[in-house]
Amino acid sequence: QVQLVESGGGTVQAGDSLTLSCTTSGDTFSSGTIGWFRQAPGQEREFVAAINWGGDSTYYTDSVKGRFTVSRDIAQNAVYLRMNSLELEDTAVYYCAASTRRNRIVAAEYDYWGQGTQVTVSS
Repeated sequence: QVQLVESGGGTVQAGDSLTLSCTTSGDTFSSGTIGWFRQAPGQEREFVAAINWGGDSTYYTDSVKGRFTVSRDIAQNAVYLRMNSLELEDTAVYYCAASTRRNRIVAAEYDYWGQGTQVTVSS
């Protein structure tokens, strides 16, 4: 079992920056993919960004390219999502997820999920 805990959410103004953290614990997670997803009220959960635990590949949905950066710190067992130039449309609950397989960007292919952290962007 892998446990995931997100932190760093909050309320910010449009144009501000925020960094989310995802800390992993439990069974050793030495490969696969860590992804970030988000779900706004009344909408389906959508893929935001992902990184292979080995750090060789990153993936982003088009709406966040150039604004969000996903990274990982193996020593800290953590993955981060740096969000710049936040927009009202970025408001959602953000989830960290882990897949035992590499290069995964589909939610159904993830095996473990965190509880989520709220990000609210105001005008």
